[in-house]
Amino acid sequence: MPLAAGEYEIGPETGRLLVRTFRQGVAARVGHDLLIEAARWEGQVVVSADSATPPTVSVTVDLGALKVLEGTGGVKPLSNGDLRQIHQTMRKMLRTDRHPHAAFTSTAVEIHDDTATVEGDLTLAGRTHPQRLEIQQRDEATLAGTTSVVQSRWGIKPYSGFLGALKLRDAVDIEFTVSLPAR
Repeated sequence: MPLAAGEYEIGPETGRLLVRTFRQGVAARVGHDLLIEAARWEGQVVVSADSATPPTVSVTVDLGALKVLEGTGGVKPLSNGDLRQIHQTMRKMLRTDRHPHAAFTSTAVEIHDDTATVEGDLTLAGRTHPQRLEIQQRDEATLAGTTSVVQSRWGIKPYSGFLGALKLRDAVDIEFTVSLPAR
């Protein structure tokens, strides 16, 4: 996974950061699986010229700027009112009034050919826990990765409606693609 040495600033202008949620429960068919985009985020990838020094990654996400891109499934399409309600619910569940940002900072990077496993600390809703990212290098400057975040580990109670018959799965998937600026 050879990347040119340097400090790379990343954000919405260089990539995408997406969250996928999944519904469950006996009333799951009335709900929607959501694709949510982080509209405001920033980060840095630092690659040392010394191959013995692993790269570092740090990312901060503005949780108040999460936007629903689409909702799949459900008995009817999402309305504008549904979208407003979802955004309000997200802010409430994530407690963005007290904890407006999520942050990830790498602590270890293990590189294999065109993939890497990045261990780090994820701070969300005022709590910090270890989190692992799986990253693949798509070409000389493009990285794509995934991780699954179990909300309850950070004290977030997954959404539940219709007296618990419709629930959001505790694990949400995070996907990202970043094109590192040319050196």
